[in-house]
This record gives sequence, structure tokens and C-alpha cells, in this order.
Amino acid sequence: MTKALLGIVFAGLAVAACGGDEKKPPTAPTGGTDEPSATAKKAAPAKGGEKPGDNPSQSQINISDEIKKACGITDVDAHFAFDSANVREQDHKVLGQLATCFTSGPLAGREMRLVGHADPRGEPEYNMVLGGKRADNVKGFIAKKGMNADKIATTSRGEMDSTGTDEASWLKDRRVDVVLGD
Repeated sequence: MTKALLGIVFAGLAVAACGGDEKKPPTAPTGGTDEPSATAKKAAPAKGGEKPGDNPSQSQINISDEIKKACGITDVDAHFAFDSANVREQDHKVLGQLATCFTSGPLAGREMRLVGHADPRGEPEYNMVLGGKRADNVKGFIAKKGMNADKIATTSRGEMDSTGTDEASWLKDRRVDVVLGD
């Protein structure tokens, strides 16, 4: 009788383990790889979590000092809105400079690495996707400007490197780092 009882218990546990809520994949962040249109200049409202004072002009593309020096780029940033991966129109100039520098300038033939980041306010999986989308969109724009896409590697760190604790410091977490590849 104990074998029969154990069989029933194990069968019940197997059924219970198979049931339950299925974990859904993270929702894709906003922002495609197309250049922004006149109507896309306004950031779409973020779903539940946008904080008062979110300023899309305060997140950035962080270009390594080595690349800025080689390419003659000053401290000009490209920006991302909260919960967005769009490359904005004012970012086109610096991204064009990067493309030129890596195609016919001092860094011609070198590889570029783009590392996307997010602030910690979303789910970790969502933030990983968002960081990747940011890096991919910057890659897409630079490739449209003439750099060979095979020379641009993208990764995401999501919120893993975030240090922010309030809006002022979260602004620095929403970025894409541009570094020389191997």
C-alpha cells in the first residue's frame, strides 16, 4: 500500500509542477531602427514607471576617450528617453562622425563595440532587452552612415552596471558605451 500511496503523491507532484503560470518573455522596448520622423520626436509615455522629471536629453552615448581623441569628437552625447531605444535627430551628427572615423578616418578598419545599458526600474529581463535594442539602434544608424555592420558588435548589460538611486543618477544609467573592439 505504501508503494501505491507514493505513486499517487509523485503523480500529484508531477501534475502540480507542470501547471501554473507560464513566464512570458519580456515586452520589447519602444524604438525601432528607423531614423526618427517628425512625429517620433516626442517620447512615447512609458508604461507605469515613468517618473516626473524624466528627461530624454539626459541619457547618453558614452564614447571612450580613446575613440574621442582619435576621431576628434568633443563631449557630445546622444540621448535615450526613459523606456525608449530611439536615436534622436540631434544624435545624428556625432554618430555620423563615428561612422566616418571608422570607415575612412584614423580608425578605418577597426572594430567598434556598442554596449547598451538601462536604469534599474524595470524587470531585469526587460532591461537586458532594452539595453540590447539601444545598442542595435545605434549600430543600425552607424551602418546606414557607411560603416560595415560586420565591424560593429553589440551587447547589453541591461541594469547590471546601474548605480543610480534617483532620477538624477538614473539618467547616467540609460546609455550606450562605444569602445574599440578587439
